[in-house]
Amino acid sequence: MGRAFEYRKASKLKRWGAMSKLFPKLGKIIMMAAKEGSSDPDMNSKLRTAILNAKSENMPKDNIEAAIKRASAKDTASMLEVNYECKAPHGVLIFVESMTDNNTRTVANIKNIITKRGGELLTNGSLEFMFDRKALIEFKLTDKMDIEELELELIDAGLEEIEEEDGICLLTADYTSFGTLNSALEDMNIEITKANLERMANSPICISSEQQKEIDKILEKLEDDEDVQKVFTNIQ
Repeated sequence: MGRAFEYRKASKLKRWGAMSKLFPKLGKIIMMAAKEGSSDPDMNSKLRTAILNAKSENMPKDNIEAAIKRASAKDTASMLEVNYECKAPHGVLIFVESMTDNNTRTVANIKNIITKRGGELLTNGSLEFMFDRKALIEFKLTDKMDIEELELELIDAGLEEIEEEDGICLLTADYTSFGTLNSALEDMNIEITKANLERMANSPICISSEQQKEIDKILEKLEDDEDVQKVFTNIQ
């Protein structure tokens, strides 16, 4: 089993358990995607992916449609995608992706969470070289599919690695190949079950179980923030 599968398991919204927290975050992604392009998923690949991921988390159809409608509402505030980079205790680095209509509020909240627990907010760009940005795409493997043949067919679309576990296929590629890989799978009539851009630490570290508990408290606080979409660390 490769690094991408292990990373995927570790980052599968494990601390987002409550749907009351998860659905608003997914709704923001859908709204942003619809606002940037067409409200028709067939004409907007980013929106199509956002809806796909929402469905994979059992987000109700009504919630999805409401998020798309909000994108065209005149009173909907403009949303910004903003990243924050932080240093936590024990050499842990944290990369936060947010979607906010008030950057002043969001940065104040994140800084408060980090500094109260012995960390610091870093200058933007400080950690970019510490994380590889990857496209991760999942689909169900059928009896008619051959992994070796799939790999050969998808290399030109940017595929870096293909793995399979329990009937689920995971493709890994550079983030710049996200669109071409999605299109290639659609052309092959392969139904994608989940697709995301993730940040994977290129020099992961190990920490003790006690240190992990301390860091988990920071991560939980960050992920509880309504503006935070994803949180990545350099923990193995």
